[in-house]
Amino acid sequence: MGRIRPQKVVALAGAALLLAGALLLAQETVFRVDVSLVRILATVKDSAGGLVGSLEKADFTVIDSGVPQEISVFERRTEQPLSISLLVDVSLSTAKELRYELDSVSRFLRAVFSEGHPEDAVALYGFSYDVTLHARFTNRHQRLEDAMKALKPESGTSLYDAIYLASDALDQREGRRVIILVTDGGDTTSAKNFHQALEAAQRSDAVLYAILVMPITNDAGRNIGGENALTLLSSGTGGRVFTPSVGPTLDSAFSDILKELRTQYFLAYYPKNLPPSQDRYHRIEVKVSRPDLRVLARNGYYEETDSSSKRRPRGWRPVEKSP
Repeated sequence: MGRIRPQKVVALAGAALLLAGALLLAQETVFRVDVSLVRILATVKDSAGGLVGSLEKADFTVIDSGVPQEISVFERRTEQPLSISLLVDVSLSTAKELRYELDSVSRFLRAVFSEGHPEDAVALYGFSYDVTLHARFTNRHQRLEDAMKALKPESGTSLYDAIYLASDALDQREGRRVIILVTDGGDTTSAKNFHQALEAAQRSDAVLYAILVMPITNDAGRNIGGENALTLLSSGTGGRVFTPSVGPTLDSAFSDILKELRTQYFLAYYPKNLPPSQDRYHRIEVKVSRPDLRVLARNGYYEETDSSSKRRPRGWRPVEKSP
């Protein structure tokens, strides 16, 4: 199983305690619905795939467990600051392409910091058998450039561990949380599994974008199972999968992600009138009034079931917009 370097990244021990607590809660017969604010980042596209950023609050409908909800917070082209966890696969299979991938990452970082919110920040992880935090959240481009020089190919691919640990760190951040995963295949060495990685991402309110670099395009050499897992991870959080090769198409993938982040809607609501349930997971659906548009948004959340549900909504603050 994948190992986590304790000196460089948050250890799994604390997360294990949280998981143990969750298992105890799971023994309850019926879970109550708390009054915590549920946050949704949504991207809207037209039939041609173009971004639509001009909708109003009244154009949206949010349905939680089959029950329509009142939207309490709405921001168009939200100005909530971004916290981006950038996860780079440095398994041995990436050795040939890694330098070109990092060139594209560098250009993406330059764009993030040149045109975004002054509090936007990026953390850099590398993962092979180990998951290593190379740079904590920072808005200093050069610090991230220096950290990327330490990324070297090694054996193993602990992809689920990387998502799990990045999600845990994002949970403490204000504003929007985003995971960008750059990889060439599926998981091989993680201690955590697919479901634990997805739950961690959803609990942290993170949107996951997967960039699946495609050195092999024929089916015989592809990891179809890994690709399907990335699709489910991304769609479950409101993100999506890109399948570029290195070079211009990889640059385009990063550019498309940045455009979506700059055109997101921020929606939030307090769950009301939900039926009692034995399931901690609530399915949600976000709709818009125009039938020619489609919405990319998380498909559910895990309700809080302890005293932490009474705290201030995690990671959200009102944005003061200039007149």
